[in-house]
Amino acid sequence: MSKSLISLMSAALLASVSLAAAADEMIPPETATRFVGKDGMVCGKVEKARYAEGSEGQPTFLHMGGAFPRHTFSARIPGSARGNFTFDLLTLEGKTVCAIGKIARDASRAEIEVTSPSNLKLANIK
Repeated sequence: MSKSLISLMSAALLASVSLAAAADEMIPPETATRFVGKDGMVCGKVEKARYAEGSEGQPTFLHMGGAFPRHTFSARIPGSARGNFTFDLLTLEGKTVCAIGKIARDASRAEIEVTSPSNLKLANIK
């Protein structure tokens, strides 16, 4: 193989590795709106955990990036998915968690719909 072909293949491999690494990087709640439409992992302190019993779908919200209602990000767990969790989601208030999934826009904020415990992780951020 020629040196230029090897260089090109090496560059392509490095680019794919760096893209995969970027997908695993933590996104702060304050910047999550920049990633709307993409898969990501948003990590932050749950400022408020709230069960919205009167809202459509009876979701539980984990608000991050500021105090409710001025938060910048929410992890939304639909009422239909709450049974998938073996613990009370409201106990996550005050803890640092990561929500993993497709980042969507909700008004001026970003949110991830979480339907499985595998999409919600306790974080060890120092």
